[in-house]
Amino acid sequence: MRSKLFVPGVRPELFAKAYAGAADAVSFDLEDALAESRKSEARAAVAGFLAAQPAAAVGKLSIVRTNASDSAHFQADLDAIVPAAPDLLNIPKIESAEHVHAVVSMLERLERSLGLSPGARLLLNIETPRGLRHAADIATAHPRVAGLQLGLGDLFEPYGIDRGEPEHLRAVMFPLAMAAAEAGVFVCDGAYANLDDDAGFEREARMAQRLGFIGKSCIHPRQIALAHAVFSVDPQALALAREIVAAAGQAAQDSRAVFVVAGRMIDAPYLRRAQRLVEFADRRDPSPADPAA
Repeated sequence: MRSKLFVPGVRPELFAKAYAGAADAVSFDLEDALAESRKSEARAAVAGFLAAQPAAAVGKLSIVRTNASDSAHFQADLDAIVPAAPDLLNIPKIESAEHVHAVVSMLERLERSLGLSPGARLLLNIETPRGLRHAADIATAHPRVAGLQLGLGDLFEPYGIDRGEPEHLRAVMFPLAMAAAEAGVFVCDGAYANLDDDAGFEREARMAQRLGFIGKSCIHPRQIALAHAVFSVDPQALALAREIVAAAGQAAQDSRAVFVVAGRMIDAPYLRRAQRLVEFADRRDPSPADPAA
């Protein structure tokens, strides 16, 4: 999921166009992009569109960002969206493991009442100071957690934190990367609001990519190519990774735990990195979209 394109739930004329576009995932927004008076209209439009799509339509990952779980809209969001079977439910403003358990309980109760098997996994937004502090607990709270997403607007803007300072970005990206690593889930970067600042978008994306994030949210189709340029697999790095994986097989036959490839000593941590890169590339081509791809 190199790119995740937000589409307001009140813009059904954009839904099919977004699905036909280049983004790896389409995120239908029922939260920030909507006025209170249009929430019901949006959830009905999104549910109707998703229900009409064939399974794994065009390899596109479907995500729905609900309203916060403590809002008056959350149960109605679940009631409308869960039967339409999105791949991921993106839950905003998660702040604790207990918060995750409450969301899962509501989701599973609804699935049982509808006679549905467990479906959508959870993409949880880390966008408050408390959520950041509890990121590892949140990531490891339940098997339905598929990934974490950083929300810098809510995390920085209300407190006057300058998003343009690289050390500020790194200070919040790193603990999310470690939390996701502990849980074995993915982590995705948030949106960049300045549509005229390609350099700023790329600067954030490159820092996220170096810290192990899998992709970045996009609020306009023109940002998709920027995200793909940063998060696509480098051909030379992939070739080296494949060489390392192949050499590991021979080393295992020779009962060697450490071996050398291209002048580099390779042991278990470096082998695992190479294996992850190869797995990532093989999922992208030719397999259908995957939440962690």
